[in-house]
Amino acid sequence: MIKLIQSIPTIILLIIATSLEVGGDALIRKCIHNYTGTIRIGYGIIGVLMLFGYAFFLNLAPVEFGKIVGLYIATLFVMWQVISYISFKSVPGTPVILGGILIVAGGLIVTFWEK
Repeated sequence: MIKLIQSIPTIILLIIATSLEVGGDALIRKCIHNYTGTIRIGYGIIGVLMLFGYAFFLNLAPVEFGKIVGLYIATLFVMWQVISYISFKSVPGTPVILGGILIVAGGLIVTFWEK
């Protein structure tokens, strides 16, 4: 099963990992602020499982850890904006967009710059 998952292209593993991390974090944020009782506990458990899934998929990528982190951070930033809009209707302003361009550029440099 692990070998099959590792055959998935790295960018797809990163999209899965970042979706799980950001989605899990958003779910936990919502359960803390919007729910009580058993619904809070249930959503909290789902959020924890999503965060575990993020770590699992990130570490399946067959790329050196130091290089995968750059691409991961770039992918994470983009996914964070998508989930933030879907979950909280938050539209990024100019500082977030400009900072995001730097984050994505930096992530690509860290990942693809050859010595």
